[in-house]
Amino acid sequence: MNVSKARTHDQMVQAARSGRQNIAEGSVASGTSKKTELKLVGVARASLEELLLDYQDFLRQRGLPLWGKDHPQAQAIRKLAYTENRSYGTYKTYVEGGSPEIAANTLICLIHQANYLLDQQLRQLEQQFLKEGGFTEKLYRARQQARKKF
Repeated sequence: MNVSKARTHDQMVQAARSGRQNIAEGSVASGTSKKTELKLVGVARASLEELLLDYQDFLRQRGLPLWGKDHPQAQAIRKLAYTENRSYGTYKTYVEGGSPEIAANTLICLIHQANYLLDQQLRQLEQQFLKEGGFTEKLYRARQQARKKF
């Protein structure tokens, strides 16, 4: 493996880990800081977008087709999201047992699904933040109400 391929691989692994880690940290932060949660989920979304572009480059550089969302195999993979008790095993044959084209396109489908869900979450978090404010603003309101009682 040449240095460029190793670097690309390392960047892809880092983007995937960053996406996962920022989703987890954003979830933990949700109880105390909507602003931090918004920031971390946004960073996760950006990391997955970077990973998506890397997989698309992988296909392009090898002259392999990028499946559109209406491609029969893409539709089959997208339907797996509705499988009960799904896990990595649900997708394993596509990722590990198939060709590089199938593996990369499967991961692209999964990244698109994750990005869609993160976009939904970001919209909801933004609306919540605009409507309710952040943790500090909530504390301020609670403090003001407590002062009115005394």
